[in-house]
Amino acid sequence: MAFVALAVLLVVVARGARPRIELFVGLAGVIAVLVSGALPFSVAGDTLDELGPTLGFLVAIFVITEVAREAGLFRAAGGLVDRLAHSPRQLVVAVALLGVAITAVLSLDATAVLFTPVVVQMVAGRPAPTPDRALLTTAQMANASSLLLPVSNLTNLLVFPATGLTFAAFALRMAPATAVAVGVVTWVGARKLPNRTHERSTTPLPPSLDGFGRCTFGALVVLLLGFSVSSLIGVEPVWVAAVVALILALGAVGTGKLHPQRVLTMTAIEFVLFVVALSLVVAAAQHDGLGDAVAHLVPNGAGFGALLGIALLGALLANVVNNLPATLILLAAIPAGSAPQLLALLVGVNIGPNVTYSGSLATLLWRREVRASNVEPRRRAFYRFAFLATPIALVLAVTALWLTLQVV
Repeated sequence: MAFVALAVLLVVVARGARPRIELFVGLAGVIAVLVSGALPFSVAGDTLDELGPTLGFLVAIFVITEVAREAGLFRAAGGLVDRLAHSPRQLVVAVALLGVAITAVLSLDATAVLFTPVVVQMVAGRPAPTPDRALLTTAQMANASSLLLPVSNLTNLLVFPATGLTFAAFALRMAPATAVAVGVVTWVGARKLPNRTHERSTTPLPPSLDGFGRCTFGALVVLLLGFSVSSLIGVEPVWVAAVVALILALGAVGTGKLHPQRVLTMTAIEFVLFVVALSLVVAAAQHDGLGDAVAHLVPNGAGFGALLGIALLGALLANVVNNLPATLILLAAIPAGSAPQLLALLVGVNIGPNVTYSGSLATLLWRREVRASNVEPRRRAFYRFAFLATPIALVLAVTALWLTLQVV
């Protein structure tokens, strides 16, 4: 029953169904594995205990991200890029770097859902291939740059506690790998584009912020600093994010930027419940033997070959079943405290999913945004970009990680 429920749920995720359909199928799967006994209640309880801080952080980040959008931060950033980038190549590079900054602090979902519409507006009216390159770079960068911080990706949040590292130690080890992946995606996105002055967007974006926008930007800076300091004193990132989210939400309501009822919808409860359902179904499959089967495939040791093998396994599994369940499955097969192997796993499940649309939830969200705007790049362009950038970025990122671990 566990494997049937997991297979059905993964098919729904891969097809990019509506959130409510995903949630319905996920909850039905949980009920099935609980009733059938495939998932003991004790295992379900342990899974929920482990997920608690991650889910709390996810809710806080959703609130912070939505307040940032209402404050105009994404539009202002897009307006600044639109004003400073004087050629197609400069535009794509600027989009890539801005995507890195947004992903690092607010997670890749913010880049996929909130920054993508800004890029759509930024490239409106520009001649081909600039729009396709900018949009494809946005999608690829969301995943490739999500290695940097524990808060940059839900996969990182799931794995981070098992590494035994502090926030700063995690970032230090992942920074070179992230830089390499970012460099590869930026190169592929900007290559062969002219570096001469081009036409401006037909719908220019405002580059300025009001007082609330500036305060929100300051709160994001404090948030990032708080993450670094909190790990040194043993405070989990969820509490820092919760405090900043509460302050920003109260500020947004108090200044009239948001209606109180809107704050409740910003928590994205449907998605959070879907993550819970997916985690419980995966836990049932692991309890039913999936964990032992996968454990035999995970290479042992922390040498370059072992790290590359783990990353490739993570990438393969992510493209088959999506990166979130792939992370949950492989996380159970790697002992807690095995930081090199766990970091290599993240390289695989963060960069590797760029090969397909269904490999990452962020890519599926990005695709939904560009389709809604009728500017979706052609499949051929997507796969050409993906198959050039992803293998190079994956191998070089593992190399950078391995070299970093020899020194740190």
